[in-house]
Order: sequence, then structure tokens, then C-alpha cells
Amino acid sequence: MGTTIPCDLAIVGGGLAGGLIALALKAKRPDLDIRIVEAGASLGGDHVWSFFGSDVVEGDRWLVAPLVVHGWRGYDVAFPHLSRDVDATYYSLTSERFDAVVRGALPADAVMLGRKVLAASATAVVLADGDRVEAKGVIDARGPGDLSTLDLGWQKFVGQELALAAPHGIDRPRVMDATVEQIDGYRFIYCLPFGERRMFVEDTYYSDTPDLDGAAIGVRIADYARARGWDVTGVVRGEAGVLPITLGGDFDAYWRSTGGGIAKAGMRAGLFQPATGYSLPDAVRLAVRLAAESDLSGAALARFTHDYARAAWKRGAFYRMLGAMMFRAGEPAERWRIIERFYRLDPMLITRFYAGRSSLKDKARILTGKPPVPVGRAIRVLRTTAWR
Repeated sequence: MGTTIPCDLAIVGGGLAGGLIALALKAKRPDLDIRIVEAGASLGGDHVWSFFGSDVVEGDRWLVAPLVVHGWRGYDVAFPHLSRDVDATYYSLTSERFDAVVRGALPADAVMLGRKVLAASATAVVLADGDRVEAKGVIDARGPGDLSTLDLGWQKFVGQELALAAPHGIDRPRVMDATVEQIDGYRFIYCLPFGERRMFVEDTYYSDTPDLDGAAIGVRIADYARARGWDVTGVVRGEAGVLPITLGGDFDAYWRSTGGGIAKAGMRAGLFQPATGYSLPDAVRLAVRLAAESDLSGAALARFTHDYARAAWKRGAFYRMLGAMMFRAGEPAERWRIIERFYRLDPMLITRFYAGRSSLKDKARILTGKPPVPVGRAIRVLRTTAWR
């Protein structure tokens, strides 16, 4: 016979979304008995998350500030016909820091690692070892639902933190270097100086497929480092990922694919920036909003998270339309032209775009001027893609 574990709130999945919810609730509702149920050996997996300072509004920064391990003022981009410095703050956090902060904020028995989940409902979590968590409310934050209900492109990447024999002399991130050979769609290199002899280098692709050849990309990263004159003495850590870029689809079908009556967060709720696939800003917003809710019962949480995610989906229509233009109207090898044109725009417009807060004026400015894709294809995409 297994053990029944009672609590006020059970969070299934100890990734970014689940951990942020636990942190926010513990800070605002310290009386709550919370459990995080995670199949892995640590919280947060093995990741580097980065975000622009403007992605998180001032009133929400208290939640993410303890997690930040690197921060910079300004970043640059490079394209075949454009190089530009952008005056904006940029931050990174690591899964190691995330794991330490979340576990430090919670009682030891609140974090249940290495526990495989067989089933979850609005008020219970059934574990593979026979134990059962009985909660007043459950939030499922285990990752994406049925992606076949959505029309998708993909952002995929391999990242490596490189140890260098000599200081690299770089003091700010290069968020996009698209001067590299264009392979498998829009390709760019992303560089973060983590120390005077440490550089995090990520080779990223906006691709039509989720297929990822890690070995080949690892060779390209080594070639890039060599071309920059960096003498690499070793790879400190590595990661790889494939993120969905939403072009359209059926939100309600996606939500139902993981159960209609249970609260959801993160990728499972469809809460990620449609144009980039990044989920950190949305994860922070939802965690802060949940911490302000008085009713954390299973039914109330399911209604709240569904309505919250549905509203976010509606707000994302413009970004899905742009994604559809990029992936469906342009040639894969020419996608860099779209991003280069975008980076010629006002820096504040760029900042609001990444934060998902583009104004009507911003949207009009993005769409005016000579289109970077064939007009006929653009019209056909607008008519045939369910981006709304």
C-alpha cells in the first residue's frame, strides 16, 4: 500500500513554470502547504534562460531577481547589411541557481524529486511508486500538450558554455549574429559572456522541422569560436532544445489534449511567446497572478488558468500572423532579411515586441514599407493560415 500525502497545493512538474509558482506562493502565502512533484533529479533541468529586462514589469521583478546570475546593459546584433548596438538590459539565469533558490525557499519535504506521475486530476496526483498526493488544488506544469493541434514552426538550438585559454574581451551579449552561413532556415549565433574566459555560445535555427543534429551543430560552434579567435580549452556545460513557434491552430483543442478540468501552467497551458517560443516572461506573469488569487481549489484554478491562457492566446494573434509570414511566405534561406529589417526599427518598438506588448502604432510600423516577402505569398498566407 502506498502513502497518501495531503497538502494545499500540488504542482506537477518542477521546471521553470512550476518552480516560479511555488516561489511566488511561498512568498505571498507562506501558510500554504505546497508540494512540487518532479520526475528528474533536480528542479529546472539543465538550462540557461535569458530575458530582456523589459520582459518583466517592475512590479513582478521581485520574483525573478533572486534567480539572476548574469546581467548586462546593452547588447548587439549583426546581419549581412546591418550591425547595431541596442541599449537594453539583458539577464540570464541557470538551472543550478533556480534549483538552489526554489529548494531553499521551501521545506525539504515540499520538493518531491525522482517521482514519476501516472495520472493527475484537479485534486490528486497518482505516483508510479504507489503514493498519492491529495491536494485542495493541482497545477499541471509538465511541458507541452498535443502539439498536433497547433500549426508550428520551430526554434531549435544547441548551446555550449566554452572555457577559453585567454580573456575574450567582450562585455555584452551578441543576441543575434546572422552573418553566419544560413542553414536549415534562419540561423544565427547567440553569445553571452559569462566571465572573462567563459563564453556561452548557442547555435539557433528557425526551421520548418524539429529535427536537431547535435553533433553537426557542435562542430559549427567550434568553427565559430575558432573564427572569433577563441582558444577553447573545454566545454563546461551543454544543452539543446526545440521550441514551438506558433503560427496558428486550435487553442481549445490544445487545452483539452491534457485534460479540460485541471489547471495548467507554462508550455502545457500554451503560455509562451508565439514569435520566439520563450516562456519565462509568461511564467513570471502567471506565477505572480496566481499568488494574488484567494481561491486555490482545483476547480477554481482550472477556470483561472484556462481563462488566463485563453486571453493570452487571443493577444498573440498578431505575433502568430508574423510567424506565419516568416515560415510560409518567405524562402527559408532568405528569412534573415525579415529579421534584419525588423532590427532597423526603433529600439523601444523592438523591446515591446519581445515583451509581447506591441502597441497599435508598433504593429502598423512593422507592417508598413516594402515587404521582405513576396506580396502574393503573403496574401495567400493571410487567407489560408489559422493564425487568429
